[in-house]
Amino acid sequence: MHRTRRALAALALFVSAVTTLAACGKEGSPPVKGPQPDQLPVYQVQSAFRLPDSPTWRKAKERGRLIVGAKEDQPYMGEKDPATGRYSGFDIEIAKMMSASLGFDPASIEFRTIASANRETALQNGQIDYYVGTYTINDNRKKLVGFAGPYYMAGQSLLVRTDEHDIDGPQDLDGKRVCSAAGSTPYQRIEKDYPKADLVAYDSYSVCVDNLLTYQVDAVTTDDTILMGYAAKVPDELKVVGKPFSREPYGIGVPRGDNALRFALDDALALHEKNGDWKKAYDATLGLSGVPAPQPPAIDRYPAG
Repeated sequence: MHRTRRALAALALFVSAVTTLAACGKEGSPPVKGPQPDQLPVYQVQSAFRLPDSPTWRKAKERGRLIVGAKEDQPYMGEKDPATGRYSGFDIEIAKMMSASLGFDPASIEFRTIASANRETALQNGQIDYYVGTYTINDNRKKLVGFAGPYYMAGQSLLVRTDEHDIDGPQDLDGKRVCSAAGSTPYQRIEKDYPKADLVAYDSYSVCVDNLLTYQVDAVTTDDTILMGYAAKVPDELKVVGKPFSREPYGIGVPRGDNALRFALDDALALHEKNGDWKKAYDATLGLSGVPAPQPPAIDRYPAG
């Protein structure tokens, strides 16, 4: 019973209405756990930076700010506070680093929530200048948009309750109820490679996590970054187990053909990895899950095409 009460209390952290009440300081509301602004790096703005060969940069310079696509529902990666409208997470910090290197104050960024299915269209139509939101680089997407990076190597993994001791990796999923997003690549991989798992699908990972906390499923599977964010929210209740069993290089999406911008972002990533900003940003966001910062992946400066 005690464990069930703890799980239900943890579940409240995922309900936006409760989060809003907590932000308003309602007595008895659970604390909002997340990246603290005073623990985040401060990125030096390169005010003399110029990139005239980039039409995207020129347009942003004229308007006086960058417009960046992001996610709003991925804890510690890209999450929007419903009370304040503030975005936070590791992806958001990557976006801010890039802004500073391109000569724009990160505080001036206009973030826009763009769903995964609409990322390419948003970049092609000029709705956003670049996109940072668990965006895996692959050859099919390169036909539609450009990519700087990668800045992080993610991989499919498993989220379980802390009282679960029988699941250490996908090899332990036989007969277990495993939840993922309907139609997603992680769902399809489990279906194909681990057919003895009892798969459950919902439209969002947050519903999967709610079901995990209330003992309706045994594990949730998707990219480790997303799972680490949920684990960081309620570390006494959830943990990420095993090693990632796929490779998902996250990149910064840019308009295809704007190679000047792409190469400038590659340079900026290299700089912020070298000067320690990348690790500081990780430690203040995803690092709250308890998983140490990995080495950043090698940047793929693929030729213009």
